[in-house]
Amino acid sequence: MEALTKTNYNFPNQTNVYHGKVRDVYTIGEDTLVMIATDRISAFDIVLPKGIPYKGQVLNQIASQFLDATSDILPNWKLGSPDPMVTVGHRCDPFKVEMVIRGYITGSAWRDYKKGARAICGIPLAEGLRENQKFETPLITPTTKADEGHDENISKEEIIAQGLVSKDDYEQLEKYTFELFKRGTEMAAQKGLILVDTKYEFGKKDGKIYLIDEIHTPDSSRYFYSDGYLERFEKGDEQKQLSKEFVRKWLMDNGFQGQEGQEIPEMTDEYCRSVSDRYIELYEKIVGEKFNKADAENLIERIEVNVTKYLER
Repeated sequence: MEALTKTNYNFPNQTNVYHGKVRDVYTIGEDTLVMIATDRISAFDIVLPKGIPYKGQVLNQIASQFLDATSDILPNWKLGSPDPMVTVGHRCDPFKVEMVIRGYITGSAWRDYKKGARAICGIPLAEGLRENQKFETPLITPTTKADEGHDENISKEEIIAQGLVSKDDYEQLEKYTFELFKRGTEMAAQKGLILVDTKYEFGKKDGKIYLIDEIHTPDSSRYFYSDGYLERFEKGDEQKQLSKEFVRKWLMDNGFQGQEGQEIPEMTDEYCRSVSDRYIELYEKIVGEKFNKADAENLIERIEVNVTKYLER
């Protein structure tokens, strides 16, 4: 099974390339981006040594569907998807914060709460909360957007005081975040899922705010199965969930949390295949359609041909 972990293209009129944790972003001219969702996988802000076959296709196609399904809320960066692993779109100036929104207390928020934290990003949390409990209203808990290393939690007040985002823009970002989360929650419910938490990224072009990057994918979001949620919650059992959390859990069970001196456990071919199967299951559940594996035999060449044809048009 072939996995795409590196790209090194030279597309027509290419002016820049940026290799992120998972995505490789090629700038075309001044105002177009070609974003390739590779099969790299990251956890605890570290790129793991092996790629996961079809993961990039899963992420790209989920994001593409949700960008189309939310384009009435605000404009987004997508112009087209010329390849199963590629989206082409507007180049925007990104805001230096990620808008994380949480409907439930779980993951890192729960780990901090368990250690005694009673506020998150300046928002006070009630005593007596239990893991996976639903908040009365979703909380926006932004993070700084780090090019390297860890994103850090930050409050609305700090964002505005540090001039990362103007007050007016930030309030607009909050409004869009709530609206996108509401839409995502409704769409998840139709598939028997709960959208637990997610993150959105925004940018600006010609003075207008755009939704950029990915949206509602298992890398940027966490989903629970709604069937049995309450029963599991009341018993204190683990929730059945759809997200990348199963990879984080496997790493933690094997003594790795991204801290200095810790070694990444061996990722066998069998393990990578099992993760690939999970991502395909995520796709089929979230989108509600069968996943069609794109021909991965000449992956690098296929992407080059498809993107070049699109750009030449």
